[in-house]
Amino acid sequence: MTYAYLLINFLTILFPILLSFDKRVAFHKSWRYIWPGMAITGLIFLFWDVLFTIKGVWWFNSEYITGIKFMQLPLEEILFFLTVPFSCIFIYACLNYYVKWSPPVSLVRWLSTLLVMLCIVLLMMYYDRIYTTVTFGLLLVLILIVQFIRPSYWLGRFYMAYAVSLLPFYLVNGLLTSIPIVLYNNHENMAIRVGTIPLEDHFYSMALLMMNVGFFEYFKRRANRS
Repeated sequence: MTYAYLLINFLTILFPILLSFDKRVAFHKSWRYIWPGMAITGLIFLFWDVLFTIKGVWWFNSEYITGIKFMQLPLEEILFFLTVPFSCIFIYACLNYYVKWSPPVSLVRWLSTLLVMLCIVLLMMYYDRIYTTVTFGLLLVLILIVQFIRPSYWLGRFYMAYAVSLLPFYLVNGLLTSIPIVLYNNHENMAIRVGTIPLEDHFYSMALLMMNVGFFEYFKRRANRS
């Protein structure tokens, strides 16, 4: 099915867009805070995406894409870095409205410390695997910044939103990797899969969403101060 990846992108963003106009959450009013951070984050991740595609870290099944490409990347892959962050920030905004409880600061710090230790161990073990190195290297830098260098008030709620986002993550990435639309070179990752999904994908997604939420909060606070 030529439009499979395009259809997945469409379904990923459909309900978040429609529900953005709910009077309680009113997510559409926050759209203007999303685009700048999404553009910055998207450029960073698309750079790696192009490099990974050229290096054969992953590639795309031509049977399930339209064939429209920019810099070696299918149009659908570029849209992925818009549809997924938008949908996950929507989850984050909904949780902020409906769930008033936040994880204790001590729990957030403990979780961040655990993730930092995990990143360091895996970087030492798999330093010769490109996907593993970039994923855990980037996540390590981000957590060090938002937890230990410039502690961010939103980090605990981000972890909550990320946990919820794993539900659509398994659906979307499960489809992408089981059909398969995206294929991976196991010589460039740990070759550990959760079902059909490489383990790195979970943390690559965390880094992608952490950057987007961070920029979302930054631009929202800057606008509110002006």
